[in-house]
Amino acid sequence: MHLSVHTYFSLRYGTLAPEQLVSEAAQKGIRILPITDINNCSAAYAFAQLCEKHGIRPIYGLEFRQRNQFRYTALAQNAEGIREINEHLTQFSLSASELPTRAPQWKHCFVIYKKAPCAIEDLYAHEYIGIRPAEVPALYSSALRPHVDKLVVFSPVSFLNGQGFRIHKLLRCIDLNIILGKLEPADCAEPDELLISPEILRDRFSQYPQIICNTEAILQACHFEMPAHNDNNRKTFTGNTEGDYKLLAKLAFQGCRRRYGPHNDRAVDRVRRELQVIYRLGFSAYFLITWDIVRYAQSAGYYHVGRGSGANSIVAFCLYITDVDPLELDLYFERFINPHRTSPPDFDIDFSWSDRDDVTEYIFERYGREYTALLATYNTFKGKSIIRELGKVFGLPKADIDCIVDQPLAAHKHHAYAKHIFKYGKAIEKFPNYLSIHAGGIIISERPLSYHTALIQMPKGFPITHFDMYGAEDLNFHKYDILSQRGLGHIKDAVDLVRRNQGKSIEIHDITSIKNNLTVKKQLRSGHCIGCFYIESPAMRGLLNKLRCDTYVHLVAASSIIRPGVAQSGMMREYIERFHQPEKVQYLHPVFEENLRETFGVMVYQEDVMKIVHHFAGLDLDESDVLRRIMTGKRKSSDTFRLLMEKYFKNCKERGYPDELTHEVWRQIESFSGYSFCKAHSASFAVESFQSLYLKSHFPLEFMVAVINNFGGFYNTELYVHEARMCGAIIHAPCVNNSNYLTDIKGEQVWIGFIHIQSLEQATGKRIVRERESNGAYQSLEDFIRRVPMGREQLQLLIRINALRFTGLSKGELMWEKNAVPEMGKTQFVHSYLFQDESESFVMPGLEEGPFDQRFDEIELLGFPLCNPFELLETDISDCILSKDLKKHMSKSVQILGYYVTQKPVRTKQGKLMAFGTWLDREGLFFDTTHFPPELEKSPFQGRGCYLIKGVVVDDFDFASIEVKFMKKLAYVKDSRY
Repeated sequence: MHLSVHTYFSLRYGTLAPEQLVSEAAQKGIRILPITDINNCSAAYAFAQLCEKHGIRPIYGLEFRQRNQFRYTALAQNAEGIREINEHLTQFSLSASELPTRAPQWKHCFVIYKKAPCAIEDLYAHEYIGIRPAEVPALYSSALRPHVDKLVVFSPVSFLNGQGFRIHKLLRCIDLNIILGKLEPADCAEPDELLISPEILRDRFSQYPQIICNTEAILQACHFEMPAHNDNNRKTFTGNTEGDYKLLAKLAFQGCRRRYGPHNDRAVDRVRRELQVIYRLGFSAYFLITWDIVRYAQSAGYYHVGRGSGANSIVAFCLYITDVDPLELDLYFERFINPHRTSPPDFDIDFSWSDRDDVTEYIFERYGREYTALLATYNTFKGKSIIRELGKVFGLPKADIDCIVDQPLAAHKHHAYAKHIFKYGKAIEKFPNYLSIHAGGIIISERPLSYHTALIQMPKGFPITHFDMYGAEDLNFHKYDILSQRGLGHIKDAVDLVRRNQGKSIEIHDITSIKNNLTVKKQLRSGHCIGCFYIESPAMRGLLNKLRCDTYVHLVAASSIIRPGVAQSGMMREYIERFHQPEKVQYLHPVFEENLRETFGVMVYQEDVMKIVHHFAGLDLDESDVLRRIMTGKRKSSDTFRLLMEKYFKNCKERGYPDELTHEVWRQIESFSGYSFCKAHSASFAVESFQSLYLKSHFPLEFMVAVINNFGGFYNTELYVHEARMCGAIIHAPCVNNSNYLTDIKGEQVWIGFIHIQSLEQATGKRIVRERESNGAYQSLEDFIRRVPMGREQLQLLIRINALRFTGLSKGELMWEKNAVPEMGKTQFVHSYLFQDESESFVMPGLEEGPFDQRFDEIELLGFPLCNPFELLETDISDCILSKDLKKHMSKSVQILGYYVTQKPVRTKQGKLMAFGTWLDREGLFFDTTHFPPELEKSPFQGRGCYLIKGVVVDDFDFASIEVKFMKKLAYVKDSRY
């Protein structure tokens, strides 16, 4: 009998999880139940699935509101009704216009108002007025009584009990950003919006059987029609499935000849087998659409990386979607697609951060905005944010809120309301708060998306669905992950800089040649990979050294075992030990030696787990992948898992394996499944790492400038500028006659860009460059000011960073002279001039610049000095070794000067804090430190700067580092500017 039902996807209003709502409804004997969340349909399909499991018939609906003002509730009769509702909500979301007070003349929906939007006689056949149970007594004398044929039971559901009502009020306060005492009755639901059994509702409306009849007729007329199958996706690329297959096969075999040559039977056979599976499972269009996206990007000059399990496919390799050769790495197609896989496959395609939006725009234009959308993610209430939100609702001062957040266990310090904050915070934890954009998931549908969801316009200009990636999976949508990363920007920009600075053209996509380049291998083996994608971190530098890594295959393995799960399991160390002593590796069975020789018997990859299950126990590859997937998740109680486990043990018995061996292999499979990584994913990353290494080893200056300009690396800009200097660059502070907005290179001269000057406005930086390019170099301070209008503060920033040094004047002289320029001393803004005025002459007082003034200005304005930071030390300390000498002092106590780069704090098993530090020595070379809890407590990190470090040199697989016993930050010389 309920026509209005809210879950907690009525954001910051509803209090019920779909599971809780449906379970309660089933207990109350409700057999038909709509979902009508407020301006949201995120939970619709999941709600329908839950209803069917509990024997309840679901109805699709939605409550339309404008700024918390109720407009109407709509219930869909069928799929067309769902489309009508979603189109209506989408229209007003995309246009940001007001919802009308009256619903459209829908043909497949019922509409319920609280008050008639017109004369009741003028209501359409599908429009009704809702009567709440509390309003029944007044109906006798109401003007509505003669029109009972247009009245229905309207008993909204927003919570289950009084506790739920209190939670609801807190959510409303959070939504309205008010304290609890300011909440008005009109801002929240009525206290009686509870789930009520049909019998009770019928009893309350027993005097008006026609109203009950009207309500039941609506419920009986509505059906939830939203099928979940592959046909939800764009079915074809060419217009028919046969045409798709022919085109895909043509492209695949053409690509195969280009990739492998004309006579590689093994490759041709693999292509043919994959094509058969792709066709049988209906994925031809999916491959072709992905190919089309990549083709567009290539035509626009964009770089991309195809990664994830899709890189297991030779067809994807031959279509140039990926650059990973599955034959070279023995990758299994079944890891990507197989008939037993329940979740749809997806390609992960990375583009440069600066190119992704254009690629996304192409997809929307090419496949239609009615059919294309980004996926949502649900941002939920969690952790500290809950405490802060509820603290504000309860009216607590910021200091009290901070105390609760920072010291949650110190109850004696908390405000008296803290116990209520924790109580209700626990209740709303994981409630959805708002929708945002998935990292890159896009779906393309066969029918308009309004048959599945409404859309929300996001600030970036692309609409998103109301459901997230899991909702898309439930509806069998195939996701295209169009992602962005900075590494590709490094590569593209470096290639462009080399062409401009050296006049050389680089074939950066000749992956085979790059992987075999001796200079690249030497660079990789050194572990010195600053700026290189995925392999520049201190941990990776150490691992590359320990593994003496210099091949693509070894880098793929290193990229996998560096991951936290492998490291924490102890298998990373086991792998390194086996690498150094392969003769001591004992394989459980010849199958292990045959299939895991490359990784010394360690199941590093998910594909390794599949290999062992397949070759040792005889399960099919697709069954092996399903078993691996179940072991990594929470479905070990499923029938599928039980059947596969029984098959494993049955096959092992038939093969004559001893029970002890069978159980040990099973134990290892279970253990490795928990943290093994997708080999194809690592291989995709390793390709990009090799491209970066090629540029770094052959064109280091241009590469480091590209890294500086793309930001977002593991380290900060200072470290990358330092690395450019170590590679031979001559670093210059920003200069109005030489710098661009971004950092630039001319020969070996690197000019820091205006973008790095803190507080300098973007418009000012770009105007300086634009004016110089149009009308030539600036001749004097007066000439500069006349040509580039800017505020006084902006000019002072440029003087302080020494960007006007071309004038030959000191900073003090420039600060004085700027006041002599007409108008500069009288106004906060410098105007452009049509004619030059005569300038007055003033005598400047004596101003001397200290030897370190420029360096301190650089620290303030750039965030770091452009000199060796050890030059700024107040006191020089002798008797310190250098990084290059660490191995000469193995197991000895040493002291060393280090400039802080980064640290990684970690918790021990006992919960105590320790850390790993990374530093530069006086010569600019790296070294690493370990800080155990007692020493870290005595000698903590104190921010950026130079430190004196004392400790013991330790060796780990020929990689030297220091276990710190004492550390203190050293003082810089006095800042003479003040």
